[in-house]
Order: sequence, then structure tokens, then C-alpha cells
Amino acid sequence: MELTSSTIIFSLCGIVIGFIIAKIFEKSNAAKIIEDAKKEASTILKSANKEGESLKKDKILQAKEKFIELKSEHEKVIYAREDKIKSLERSVTDKESNASKLLKIQSDLNSDLELKSKDFDKKINNLDKKRIELDKERDNQIKQLEVISGLSKQDAKDQLMNSIKEEAKSDAMKFIQNRMEEAKMTVEQDAKKIIINTIQRIGTEESIDNCVSVFNIESDDVKGRIIGREGRNIRALEAATGVEIIVDDTPEAIILSCFDSIRREIARLSLHKLVTDGRIHPARIEEIVKKTEKQIDQEIIEIGKRTVIDLGIHGLHPELIKVVGRMKYRSSYGQNLLQHSREVSKLCGIMAAELGIDAKLAKRAGLLHDIGKVPSSEKDAETPHAILGMQWAEKYGEKDEVCNAIGAHHDEIEMKFLLSPIVQVCDAISGARPGARRQVLDSYIERLKNLEEIALDFDGVQKAYAIQAGRELRVIVESEKVDDDIASKLSFDISQKIQTDMTYPGQVKVTVIRETRAVNIAK
Repeated sequence: MELTSSTIIFSLCGIVIGFIIAKIFEKSNAAKIIEDAKKEASTILKSANKEGESLKKDKILQAKEKFIELKSEHEKVIYAREDKIKSLERSVTDKESNASKLLKIQSDLNSDLELKSKDFDKKINNLDKKRIELDKERDNQIKQLEVISGLSKQDAKDQLMNSIKEEAKSDAMKFIQNRMEEAKMTVEQDAKKIIINTIQRIGTEESIDNCVSVFNIESDDVKGRIIGREGRNIRALEAATGVEIIVDDTPEAIILSCFDSIRREIARLSLHKLVTDGRIHPARIEEIVKKTEKQIDQEIIEIGKRTVIDLGIHGLHPELIKVVGRMKYRSSYGQNLLQHSREVSKLCGIMAAELGIDAKLAKRAGLLHDIGKVPSSEKDAETPHAILGMQWAEKYGEKDEVCNAIGAHHDEIEMKFLLSPIVQVCDAISGARPGARRQVLDSYIERLKNLEEIALDFDGVQKAYAIQAGRELRVIVESEKVDDDIASKLSFDISQKIQTDMTYPGQVKVTVIRETRAVNIAK
């Protein structure tokens, strides 16, 4: 027990001694740490002072630079203001000097003006005095002349006026003559221009109208059915339509011959319906023909309506519309009448517009100008078509201008309105267009021969050629017998001879060609 307590005491003593020793070592370490810390703090403080000094120097330098920069900018602004003030001062000085110069010039001008005004007043006074003296002198001279000539002042004036009038009249006649010649040339050129422009703006279909139609069939077996037993069917069809039906050896075709296009069209449509239906006998033929006639009548009305609508014509009487539709099945000199009338209508409208005339009225007259060529009876057929058309137009309430244009387009009556010659000219243009009208070949050749023979009958004519479908005749003359003056007269004489002795559509241009050749041979 004693041992244990002594052990504890020794242990406690050791712990105390160790603690004391530890404290001593700790104090010595703490003093060393504090000393090191003081040294480090002094070092940091020294470096901070150095950095502060350098930073201070930098900031001072930056402040000095900024100050210098601001100072230079301020100086620039001040210098600019000073320059502007100096320039303004110079401009003000210049303006003051200019103003002083202008004032000096103005004062000089005023003084000169005053001097000139005084001088002018003196001259006016002198002129007044001289005028009075001249008037007196002129009166004295007039009195002396009256005494010498034995004429009074009024008589001399009358004689002078008469002579001046005669001279002026002569000059006026010369002026009028020159202007008339210029006007003729200008008018001719303008007229040609209008006609050419009108023709160029119209594109027209060239229609071909024959006296026969060809009805195509699928096989020759149908021909027998169309002919019928002992020809009863074909006789019934011919009796019902008034068309000659020619059934020959032509394969798969039947020819319908008739001068009347309406009857020919009725026969063609009737045949088509009969062949399609298959029932071909006299009773059926009569029934189909009647139905086809009604169909054609309705189609004629529709054609007339479409035509007037296309041309922009309004308020046309229904009977006239029907006549217009019937024109589709009429021809004149081989030219389809409806196509011809449409063409004339368009030409009239354009030409009237160019001349400042009512274009719609001109179109109306152009469309209706040949309605007399579609007579409704034999009695009407005896009347000239222009007069018949005019009578119909008057009957159905057309205007006087239209009626006169219809009646006068072939000079049957006198032209009373400006519209009438336009319709006449457009009708001639449409008829004279190459390819518009067809004639029998023999008559065509005969006409060309007659043209050449007329030219060859004149003295001095060497050769003559009819060209351009007979619309131009070129005459080659002998240069020894015919000079330039005779050539001009020869051209006129030939044209007059053609105009007197021949009938032709349009016009014939006669060109006389005179050629002189000098031939030598170099050996």
C-alpha cells in the first residue's frame, strides 16, 4: 500500500516536472514565433510602403498626363473659337467694305442718271421742236404735190391703196396656190397612211365558197340505201331540199350541187341525220328535212346575234339580225358575204376612228351595206342590192347616215354624209384584196389579155405585161420614140382607156418604163 502511494506521488511529481519543462519550452518557442512575426511584419510593412510610394507616383503621373491632355483639348477649342471669331471679323470687314463700294457705285449711278435724265429731257424738247417743224414741212410738201399732180390727198391715198390691194391679192394667190399644192401632197400621204394602218390592223379570214358540197360516207354500201329502191329516196331528198344529189364512182363520197348555200347545208345536215339514224325512206326524209330547216333558221339567228355581239353593235332590229345571219350562206364573186361584211365593218370602224367620226355608227353601216344581196323574194331580187338594203334599213328604223351609206356605196344615190364614202372605200378595199374574190379562169385570162392588148395598141409601146392578178400593167416603151413627157401622157391615156373599155374589181396601176441603153464593145 505504501509502495502504491509512493508510486503515485512519484508519478505526480514527474507529471508536474514535465508540465513545467513543457511550459518552459513553450515560452521559448512563443518568444521565437513572436520575434519571427515581428520581423515578417516589418518586412511586409516595408514592402507595403514601397508599393504605396510607387502607386502614388503612378497616380501622380496619370493625373499629370490627364491634366496635360485636357489642357491641350481646351487650348484646341479656344484656338478654334478664336479662328472662327477672326473669320467672322474678316467677313464682316469684307461686307462692310463691299457695302461701302456699292454705296459709292450707287451714288455714282444716281449722279449719272440725273445727268442722263437732264440730257434726255433736252433731247425730247429738241425732238418735239423738230417734229413740229417736220409736220409743217410735210404739210407744205403735200400742198405743193397736190398743186403739181393735180390730185388731192384722198385721191392719191386711194390710188396707193388700190395698187397695194392688187399686189397683195397677187401675193395671196401665189401663197394659196403653194399651200394648196402642199396640202394635196400632205392629204394624199395622210390618206394613204390611214388606209395602210387600217388594212394592217385587220386580219381577215379568206373564205372559200363553192356551189358544191361533198358528203363523206363510211362505205359505198350506204350509197344504195341513200338511192333507195328505183331511186325513190334520192328523188324524195332532191324534191324536199331542191339540191341536186350526184352519186357517182367517187369512193366514199356523195356530191351535193346547188347555187343556194342554205339549201345545200340543209341537204347535207339531213343526209347526216338520215345516215346516222339508219332509217332512210321518203316519209322519214320529209320529216328530217323539216326539222333541219327549223334548225338552220335558228342557227341563222344565232349567227346574226354572235356577229353583232362580236362587232359591238347594239339595238339592231331582229329582222336585220336574221338577214345578217343569212349572209353566211351567200357569196359574192366567190367571197363569203358575211365575212366580207364583217371585214368592211371593222375597216369602217377603224377608218372612222382615225378620221374622228362615230366608229360604232360606221361599223353598223359597214355590216349592213350588203344586206340587199340576201333577197327574200323574186320581186326583191329585181331591185339593186344597194337600194334594197337602204329600203330595209329605213323600214327597220336605222339612222339616216346608215341608210345613205348603204344606198350610196355603189353610187346609186347621192352621198349626203361623211360616213358614205368611208363605207364605199372600205367595200372596195375588201373586194380588191388579193385572194378575196375568185373568178372563172377563162374570164380572168381574158381580162389579162385585154389589158395587154389595150397597151400594145398605142404607138411606141414595145411590150406590155399584166401582173399582180391584173391589178398592175407594166408597159415598156421604145426610148427613141417616147420621151419622158410622152411617157407620162401615155400612162394617163392607157389608164383612161382601161377605165372606159373594161370592167374590173379594185383598180389597175399603169406603169410606163422607158429605158435608154448605150452599148459599146471594147476590142
